[in-house]
Amino acid sequence: MAQADTDTGRTPRPGPGPRREPGSGPGPGRRRRPRLPGRPVHRLTALAVLVAALLAFPSAVPNTAGHLGSLLETFLPWLGLAVPLLLGLALLRRSAVAALALLLPAAAWLGQVGGLLVPAGADGPGSEGSGGGRTEIVAVQHNVGDDNPDPAGTARALAAARADLIALEELTPSALPAFTAALATDYPHHATHGTVGLWSKYPLTDVRPVDIRPAGLGPDWNRALRASATTPRGPVAVYVAHLPSLRLGPSGLGSGRRDASAVLLGAVLAAEPADRVVLLGDLNSTVDDRGLDPVRASRLNAPESGFAFSWPASFPLARIDQVLARSGTVTAIRTLPATRSDHLPVRAVIRFG
Repeated sequence: MAQADTDTGRTPRPGPGPRREPGSGPGPGRRRRPRLPGRPVHRLTALAVLVAALLAFPSAVPNTAGHLGSLLETFLPWLGLAVPLLLGLALLRRSAVAALALLLPAAAWLGQVGGLLVPAGADGPGSEGSGGGRTEIVAVQHNVGDDNPDPAGTARALAAARADLIALEELTPSALPAFTAALATDYPHHATHGTVGLWSKYPLTDVRPVDIRPAGLGPDWNRALRASATTPRGPVAVYVAHLPSLRLGPSGLGSGRRDASAVLLGAVLAAEPADRVVLLGDLNSTVDDRGLDPVRASRLNAPESGFAFSWPASFPLARIDQVLARSGTVTAIRTLPATRSDHLPVRAVIRFG
């Protein structure tokens, strides 16, 4: 209660009080917003752990719904792009915890695909450079495209790679003469069946078709052959195959026919008596895709280094054109310059001890 001024007899008015600096408090009628500092950091950390789990254990993702497991395995290397993205978000949040959590997906990515970053072995000239009882074969694999407007130019480009074997898919009756004529000088031995063909510097014997036709396709669907190439150091069984294409639709990845064809091809390879085997082809699958497990089960080795993404040619995302070998090592795999196909050619060196 205010006291009266004894000199004037007036009651003094209360002063204005201490002045409030702008922003120094909530002010009358205003509330502070509650701060939630942990939520964004927790989300980033959880995302880092999820990405690490997908990279480390892609086979844990089931194929029951839209073949999501195969889809993940096909494009698995690209999942590593999540690491720099999450790192940028962690830096924006200034969160050391989230940044440290990114070591998990980074390590998982290196564990899965880091070996492909190792420089490939010498890009050898082929069997001419073999020595000490070792056979070295250079192979080129290419889906030439059934609508290729320049088959002769494509053939000349492939011949310039100086391979010992050239495997082609999507050969059409109209394009076959152009390939045969352009390759005849350097590759005097060749065999074709349906839409696949093999051109070789070595004599080819025991040439026969291979039935990998899944149910539901007509008798004119012929996309695999087998031949024995007589190299200077003994025969090598060579397979050329083109598995059915995948279909991406509202229900997910349609790979039923591809998977069924892979089972048939795997059974043939498992029964192959030859010790040295080479498989060349457009398998419409990466070697990490579980759909190719029946083929890999026949002890075929994949390239040890190099990504060599071959499809699509305009912006390669995956290597679905494969060079695999039994009792041999696939080295120095790389793509060749683009032709008029929607695939890039793949060149690899195969070494048999």
